[in-house]
Parts: sequence; C-alpha cells; structure tokens
Amino acid sequence: MIVLITGASAGIGKACAEKFASQGYNLIITGRRVAKLESLKTSLESTHNVQVQTLSFDIQNNSEVDQALSSLSENWKNIDVLVNNAGLALGKESFQDANIQDFEVMLDTNVKGLLYVSKWVVDGMKSRQSGHVINLSSTAAKEVYPGGHVYCASKHAVDAITKGMRIDLLPYGIKVSSVSPGMVDTEFSKVRFKGDDSKAEAVYKGFTPLYAEDVADAIYYVASLPKHVNVNDMVLTCTAQANSYVTHKE
Repeated sequence: MIVLITGASAGIGKACAEKFASQGYNLIITGRRVAKLESLKTSLESTHNVQVQTLSFDIQNNSEVDQALSSLSENWKNIDVLVNNAGLALGKESFQDANIQDFEVMLDTNVKGLLYVSKWVVDGMKSRQSGHVINLSSTAAKEVYPGGHVYCASKHAVDAITKGMRIDLLPYGIKVSSVSPGMVDTEFSKVRFKGDDSKAEAVYKGFTPLYAEDVADAIYYVASLPKHVNVNDMVLTCTAQANSYVTHKE
C-alpha cells in the first residue's frame, strides 16, 4: 500500500507519515523543505522498515506538481491513499486591513494546490477502480470567525470540493473523505503570524489543544476502515473548543 502525503515536513503531515509508516505503509512525502523531508525519510525507513520517496515542489505551481509526480517510477504511481494535508493561514487582520498577497497564497495553496495534486492522483485511481482521497479541512469550513475571511473561504471550498469529488468518483469505487480539526498546536499559528512566537503561543494558552498526533490518528482511522465503509467528514476538536471560534480558557 502506498500513501502520498502533501506538506509532510512538519506538523500534521509529518505525524501522518509516522502513523502510516508504523502500520507498514510505504510513503511518498512531499513539501518544500528538502532537508526535513530527507531526515524524515531516513527516520521512517530505519524505524519501520518501509520504503519512502520524497518529492519537493511548490504545490501552488501546477507544472511543478505534474513534473514531480510524473517523475515517479511506475510502481510508485499506484497510489492507494492521498492525504491532502498541505495548507496554511496567513494573517488575522480584518478584511479591510489584510494583505492581498496573503489571500492569493492561501487560495493557491489550500484550494488550487489540492486540486492539482488530486487531479493527477485520481486519474490513476480511476483506472484501477480503487483509492481513497482524504482532504484535510477544518472547523473553519463550518463557521467563519473574526479575521478568518479568506482562510475560512478556502476551507469552505475544500468542503465543497470534497463533496463534489465524492459524487463524481462514486462510480469508480474511490472513497473521498475530509477530516476537519479545530485548534492544533503545530507551526500553523507561527506561520499565520509570520514568525511572531508570542502571538502564536498565546493562541493555545489556557487550554489543552489538539496535537498533530491526534489528527494523524483520526486520518489513519478514516483510511483503515473496511472497503464498504467511508467517513464522509470527521470534525474533531479539543475538549475546550466548541466550534471554529468558541473556546474555554482557564
């Protein structure tokens, strides 16, 4: 079994790679930080006795996506599970004060990048009449929160794309699922606040958030169910979070 995980150099993607490798899956891990990918590959292969391929490309660029995936040898192109994990939030200013470049990067990564990778992988799944696409969505796909405008829009798009893919791929025996976590303590907030550690750390103060491993466990659960069972959408939060914007802090 081969699993392709985008955005695998850190956070939820890395945790997914570790989880699937621990269960004996061979992996294709992708991202832009080559050194981190290679370090993860070495660790996974030595610890779990699995095979790992690394691919480095900018997911916002369709030609790079196509070139990287097309470079795989024939046996590696038979991808059984795609985990569309790559994504980010940039900024939390009100819409009128936000940076238009941040809008473009979020939409190009979270929406268009997911489409580019999915289109390539699904073509192979269709010919084999099997496969599973798991899109990492968010509670931001369920309710919009202050300062979330475009990030929330991108995850609403992921939610809609997931539903549409599930309908269109139904005749080919391809499962399509989304996993929608709430607040997860990863690099997410550090990226959102552009390296401001104090702002990033404040996000998770006063309660215990989800961790990357919690989400990886959920994604693996979705992927490991019997062939006749599909989770359409799993929403998970920490106990202190009620929805995309309501939390209880001590």
